[in-house]
Amino acid sequence: MSRGGRPGKKGEMPERKCIVTGDVLPVEGLIRFVVGPDNQVVPDIAGKLPGRGIWVTANAEVLAKATKKGVFARAAKQQVSVPEDLVAEVSRQLGRRTVDLISLTRKSGKAVTGYEKVKDWLTKDVAVVLLQASDGSERGKTKLRPPVGGHHIDWLSAAELGLAFGRQTVIHGALASGGLTKRVVEEALRLKGVREKTVASASGKDKTAR
Repeated sequence: MSRGGRPGKKGEMPERKCIVTGDVLPVEGLIRFVVGPDNQVVPDIAGKLPGRGIWVTANAEVLAKATKKGVFARAAKQQVSVPEDLVAEVSRQLGRRTVDLISLTRKSGKAVTGYEKVKDWLTKDVAVVLLQASDGSERGKTKLRPPVGGHHIDWLSAAELGLAFGRQTVIHGALASGGLTKRVVEEALRLKGVREKTVASASGKDKTAR
């Protein structure tokens, strides 16, 4: 195993070790951080910033634990400063990245919006991803069923989907296979983990809330 994780075999997703949980996971389920010139911890959502990567699981609770005093410093082996709004900033950047990828998918002809167009793609098995606004009408959203074996992304807001499709708001959207669709799903799943929080239910069991 290399420092921080395994490189993986050819064609496989490389793996890295989460500094909080100690789990070695594929990088698609982690957030990379680096220490900037001012010794501040910076999220590297695209994974392209220079410097030694520090990896944290894409999960709201795990990220919150990483911001506690000393966690990043131990991983970086130096004194660092951690912004108080780091988790919110990760969520914002991931949301923007997901929106930008959906926008590029739309421009390549692999995405549609509007109830009737989305329904048509789902009926004809063109859609592999159903997009629905998190703040849209639940009754309206239940009229469309996610593609069999596909993905249902419903944790972006109507305003965020609107940005992706060049409109003020969007409730329904669909993506076809190919192009950037796989990357949209990967980034959206990381975003889901960052936006979800585990809370204790009345029965004492854990459940997820957005």
